[in-house]
Amino acid sequence: MKISSKGHDMENVIDLFTGKSYSSQFDTRIIRLAPELDGLEMLYSNEVSGEKYFSLKILCWALRADGQVAGLVPWLNDIIACPDIKDPLNGTFEGYYDPGIDELFFEAPIHKVVELETAAEYYDYQCENASDIIQEIPDTIGTHAVLADEGFKCLTLQEVVSWRLHHDGVVDCMLVDEDKVVNTPVLPGDDCLYSGHSNDKFRYYFQHHIANKIKSEDPDALAAISMLVEESN
Repeated sequence: MKISSKGHDMENVIDLFTGKSYSSQFDTRIIRLAPELDGLEMLYSNEVSGEKYFSLKILCWALRADGQVAGLVPWLNDIIACPDIKDPLNGTFEGYYDPGIDELFFEAPIHKVVELETAAEYYDYQCENASDIIQEIPDTIGTHAVLADEGFKCLTLQEVVSWRLHHDGVVDCMLVDEDKVVNTPVLPGDDCLYSGHSNDKFRYYFQHHIANKIKSEDPDALAAISMLVEESN
């Protein structure tokens, strides 16, 4: 079903699931990505951490249709703008952090804003379908997808190769189908890649340092996995 905006104010059309107007969602959709290549991070806290802060490496910077720019991070089972993070412990965005110069800031770096705006103007795609791929960037932070059956009885960690941006603003992780691998190493755009979210065993994202701890059977990491299993049950 298609909804025509001709003769209607789309601000008055509300999505029953999000509670937002269709025009608002259209304006906030992501239209361009720029990989973060200088190691910038997101700082966040939660209600049980006191004055302690945590950090996650930023995957990329995203330009929205309304001109806003924000960092994106794999967060729980989604990729999300840093200022919008939420978790069971009321995670709160505390700012962006440059560990190289020990500087905290709250707006996207101007060089990334310029890069995104320039690229979006140059690559002005005309797409017919919401699912059309308009960009694919490599994963540069070692993101792993956690694949598990019901109850987490069998758990697999699989590296994310790349991220695809679709015309509707959805950013999707791409995993390797080992049965379809022809050339190695597997690079973005390879025919053996498939959408991680299309796999019904997909559960969460972990960055590489957590994934490596799990692989080495670190006690704290395994305890965290146990907590996730309990929550899923």
